[in-house]
Amino acid sequence: MPKELLLQVTPETAANDHLLQQYLAKQIKVATNDIKHVTVLKRSIDARQKAIKINLKVTIYFQEDHYSPKKIELPQYKNVENAQEVIVVGAGPAGLFAALQLIELGLKPIVIERGKDVRGRRRDLKAINVNHIVNEDSNYCFGEGGAGTYSDGKLYTRSKKRGDIDRILKLLVAFGATPDILVEAHPHIGTNKLPQIIQDIREKIIEMGGKVFFETRLTDIIIKNNEVQGIVIQNGDIINANKIILATGHSARDIFELLDKKKIFIEAKPFALGVRAEHPQSLIDTIQYSCDYRGAHLPPAPYSIVKQVGGRGMYSFCMCPGGVIAPCATQPGEVVTNGWSPSKRDQATANSGIVIELKLEDFKPFEKFGALAGMEFQKSIEQKAWYLAGSTQKVPAQRLVDFTQNKISSTIPKTSYVPGTTSVEMGQVFPGFLSQILREGFSEFGKSMKGYLTNEAILHAPESRTSSPVRIPRDSETLEHVQIKGLYPCGEGAGYAGGIISAAIDGEKCALKIAEHLL
Repeated sequence: MPKELLLQVTPETAANDHLLQQYLAKQIKVATNDIKHVTVLKRSIDARQKAIKINLKVTIYFQEDHYSPKKIELPQYKNVENAQEVIVVGAGPAGLFAALQLIELGLKPIVIERGKDVRGRRRDLKAINVNHIVNEDSNYCFGEGGAGTYSDGKLYTRSKKRGDIDRILKLLVAFGATPDILVEAHPHIGTNKLPQIIQDIREKIIEMGGKVFFETRLTDIIIKNNEVQGIVIQNGDIINANKIILATGHSARDIFELLDKKKIFIEAKPFALGVRAEHPQSLIDTIQYSCDYRGAHLPPAPYSIVKQVGGRGMYSFCMCPGGVIAPCATQPGEVVTNGWSPSKRDQATANSGIVIELKLEDFKPFEKFGALAGMEFQKSIEQKAWYLAGSTQKVPAQRLVDFTQNKISSTIPKTSYVPGTTSVEMGQVFPGFLSQILREGFSEFGKSMKGYLTNEAILHAPESRTSSPVRIPRDSETLEHVQIKGLYPCGEGAGYAGGIISAAIDGEKCALKIAEHLL
């Protein structure tokens, strides 16, 4: 009979099937040949002690046990070509997983996406990196797959209560992701692998009768008697439907402005803002693994750190081991940073957003903008960064210790940020209270992570798109907008998710609620 076991082993043992089988045989006092197969169910790293261990949860199959590997299959999707239509605005994780769920339930998704498909986006990413040209509809934030496609594919979420995380992970595996994402404590796909997975999801939607339109931007929502009737797109065409999932992402400022203009209730939402810090990956490895050399059996080390400074949380966000920093502006005249890693996380540097929790009162200078006050606060910092960096996509940068000492860096070494850097004193980018909290916070970080506070680390500003600056309120039971029937605010842009997994779960939830009405 199969036996389930929790254990700690060395990295070398965890990485070698034969060594692991020998270790298990010794632990349960059987001959090595008595073990037919070992399936790893969960894996995590314990780096709290100098001798690093790997935590494993395994199932051991013996020679007398029946064992056959289980292939993860896609659900039995229905052909929905002639089914009732539901509009899905946005082809990020919320929109795509909403579309898949609609098909599974027998409804036809009409997905519209302002940006290009994953292949077409690459030319626009090259344009912003090399030529400093921002395409407002196709960039690191907008386009097929949303921001997640070109920002790492991290699948870890603390939102355990939001829904069935394993279901989303298994769907990703069925569409081509490595099965390791079902095992790892902090699963990750990688920016180099995600485009094909996203493309396969789109092709499945179309194969089953759904529709997907790229370079199609929502310009108006048709509403009659507080109920949606359809949408208008940029060429003036109307798409009729009485159910609309609005999954436009945290950077769709034109959508927030449209809702505000139409007197559709939205509200300002606090978010977090700061810088993106880049260290040599070897330095982070040394700090986290307490060793001079990481070795072949350990992955590039991540870090996660949280401090309370001046009554606010300051914390690492979207940490990318072995990754690069990317320009993520969505309009000309602004600078925005984010980070990503390839699947092997094999770049020479590690980067992380280091951000501070904002409060609604911080937006008071922009209170004339009402619900858009937080968005305008965000824009003002991004525009100031653009100006300080010479009105290009170069990024304001400063060495970390220099920043804490309020001193302009005389030199900035080459970083992973391709458009380039301009040496700037970061206090010019942020309001005074934020600069002060960042300085104090980095000093506290240095006390917790010996070696973190170094001039080898380069700060890039700003990291400003951590989450939506606007919430689109919805009924907690029906998930419809509190004012407009048939409008389903969804995912990060509406304020109900914080990453790929939680956004995908929210997309599925909205699809399920719509099905309750229509089927």
